Amino acid sequence: MKVHRWEDVKRRKLPPEKVREIEARARRDALELSLKELRKMVGKTQTELSAEAEMAQGELSKIENRGDHRLSTLRRYIEALGGELEVVAVFDDKRFRLHGV
Repeated sequence: MKVHRWEDVKRRKLPPEKVREIEARARRDALELSLKELRKMVGKTQTELSAEAEMAQGELSKIENRGDHRLSTLRRYIEALGGELEVVAVFDDKRFRLHGV
């Protein structure tokens, strides 16, 4: 299978409005990161984040490497990064943001 660079495809084959639509959708939907990658993207060290989240650095390290998380722990981690945790249920093409979880 031949691979094409996104820059080449959008320049030759897509109208500008379609390019904007695809790029907006990609920014909204395509980011998939581990907690560690997210922390690094935000530019914080484990030490800095553990102070913000009021937890030990070792505890934070365990959270980043764990495969299963409590929502309260994830919320604390994300809020310490300056974000907000949302829980969304997805059914085919329908998305439901869940409240109170």
